[in-house]
Amino acid sequence: MVSSHFSGGFAQQLLLVPGLMCDFAVWQPMLATLQQHAVCRIVDHGDADSLEQMAATLLRDAPERFALAGHSMGGRVAMEVLRRAPHRVSRLALMDTGYRARPIGAAGQAEEHKRYALLELAQSQGVRAMAAQWVEGMVAPARLPDAQLIGQIVDMFARKSAAVFAVQVRALLQREDATPVLRTVRVPALVLCGREDAWSPVSQHQEIADLLPARPAVCVVEGAGHMVTMEQPEAVAGALVAWLQQEPAHAPAHST
Repeated sequence: MVSSHFSGGFAQQLLLVPGLMCDFAVWQPMLATLQQHAVCRIVDHGDADSLEQMAATLLRDAPERFALAGHSMGGRVAMEVLRRAPHRVSRLALMDTGYRARPIGAAGQAEEHKRYALLELAQSQGVRAMAAQWVEGMVAPARLPDAQLIGQIVDMFARKSAAVFAVQVRALLQREDATPVLRTVRVPALVLCGREDAWSPVSQHQEIADLLPARPAVCVVEGAGHMVTMEQPEAVAGALVAWLQQEPAHAPAHST
């Protein structure tokens, strides 16, 4: 399902894809700025239980051609959209996200254990209790005393149920490697992350940028962790506007 926030007069369509247990609040602080440059639509994953289903639902409800910005799990959904329908995506922004499949062996088991421990907490004590614990690693340490910011993030998570958390965790654990997708991207691309993102570090975004044929510079947002769009919305909005205004690459003319 896609919820629409229209701003008339623009040919460019922009789909904004939230991450795990996130919703419109991830994009809300930047929406007024972005609406000056594109028709913005915020995606809702509903109860989809795989990245593939999330991508299929997005494509079903999307315009014929659109710019695509994904944050966290939303970035992985964006890469699944590209895997399925690259001709429909005019621009790609990947923010505080990852591209690899779940690793095999001990590292993969550790990730699974960590995710299911959070799910168990959400099921036993409620999503709000889980979010209050989880948020401590999701923002820059200096922002933890910011009661308004922390409250907005916890409230956002609490709008989702433990059942939604369960299906989204399963979707992430079953993710495919997106390396082949990244190597085929030929549209203007933005790779962005918070300097203090402990979940998806700068080094991981450099790997993403290196896989893209255009090898864009990684946009690193200072004073932000994983929830960069809520921590530093002005900086992120500025980067997204520059990306929306970036001229597409053109194939060189054939000599005669």
